Amino acid sequence: MIDLENIFLAVKEITLETGAFIRNERKKFNVDKIEYKGLNNLVSYVDKKSEEMLVEALQTILPEAGFVTEEETINKHGEVYNWIVDPLDGTTNFIHGIPNYSISIALHENDQPVLGVVYEVNLDELFYSWKGEKAYLNGKVITVSANKTLGDSLLATGFPYYDFEKAEQYLQTFKELMQLTHGLRRIGSAAVDLAYVACGRFDGYFEYNLNAYDVAAGAYLVKQAGGTITNFSGGNEYINSREIIAGNGYTGNEILKIAQNHF
Repeated sequence: MIDLENIFLAVKEITLETGAFIRNERKKFNVDKIEYKGLNNLVSYVDKKSEEMLVEALQTILPEAGFVTEEETINKHGEVYNWIVDPLDGTTNFIHGIPNYSISIALHENDQPVLGVVYEVNLDELFYSWKGEKAYLNGKVITVSANKTLGDSLLATGFPYYDFEKAEQYLQTFKELMQLTHGLRRIGSAAVDLAYVACGRFDGYFEYNLNAYDVAAGAYLVKQAGGTITNFSGGNEYINSREIIAGNGYTGNEILKIAQNHF
């Protein structure tokens, strides 16, 4: 049996080191250095180098583990353990100099999450938890909000940026929730959105067309902080379904009802 606390401490060290690299590169970053993986799907050398740094260190922490990574700098599947890594969640923000982007790292054991870390680089905020522990932000215990009314809630979401097939359903959901809540925010990093649900800053979150590396760590944090995670059908498969709704119990159920009216 692996020692998850010691593994976290090692993950924390490389996460903070990689975050420092990202911060330093942002100071001298030139937009001429961006590449396109697809329509509005941007990447930079910072994403790739950050992933290489993380992968190299994570391999030494747990050599038998495989990887699911955004930039696909490694091709390795583990029989029991797999890291799910987004080295720079919020690349578009990073490229444009908007200070909200993060590192997201999750560890799965037999396809079940056992550790999650989200590091918001600009505010130096490290959100984390592991199996058997509470959820934390920079050493302090966090929980989801206790808000039981959508009317008093602030929600987060993300806009589709290349797959617009469900754009109309999304806009109708957005419109209804916009009228029922304090508002909706789109800050540009799914991992941070979920971490903010975990610590109660947001009361709920919904988005579609996401990848496993966008949500694996943040969703685990929400659960460990007492929240709920479903897909748009109300099911438990959110890692690969490309749909996610997070909430504090009440808010998640209310968002789910509205989403199901439109999707």
